[in-house]
Amino acid sequence: MRNWIVYILECVDTTYYIGITNNLEKRLKDHQGGKAARYTARRLPVRLCYSMEGYSQSEARKEEIKIKDWRREKKQKLIKGLLIR
Repeated sequence: MRNWIVYILECVDTTYYIGITNNLEKRLKDHQGGKAARYTARRLPVRLCYSMEGYSQSEARKEEIKIKDWRREKKQKLIKGLLIR
């Protein structure tokens, strides 16, 4: 199934957190509640700044890993819609 989502959160310290989920609304609530990831729990509040859906789980994981390796500037271009995926 292709119902997985790749998302980017901006943390209060302006760092980015990249993740995947098949239920973005629930995942965001978990992040805001400090329950989703240790990284974001220490950097609350967070805000959703990018999401792209339509992936299989394995495709989403590969995309997540790829984006995590990018420099901050490239992530910002993706967020601003200046980078076509």
